[in-house]
Amino acid sequence: MYRETVEIYSDRTNAVVLRHPGRKFPGVLVQGELLYALFRQADEVCAAGRQALAEDAYEALTELRDGLLAYLDHYKTVLGEHDIPVPFREPDAS
Repeated sequence: MYRETVEIYSDRTNAVVLRHPGRKFPGVLVQGELLYALFRQADEVCAAGRQALAEDAYEALTELRDGLLAYLDHYKTVLGEHDIPVPFREPDAS
């Protein structure tokens, strides 16, 4: 971990807009619990859409879900490396 000064353009809840040094454009900070909720929603829609959607639409939806999952997995890994608990409870795998 290191500390760096960032430019904060908006600190609205769940919609922080900031620019990291060295980046041309600002980004949006997505809190972990919101990231998890977005992934869960995409995962549920994927499961429901498997039979209902055209193949190309289902593939696009799956890519969206998988992209959110990649961010979520990275988030959980980084928190684990720093002994920080995740801010959500995942359902049991059973």
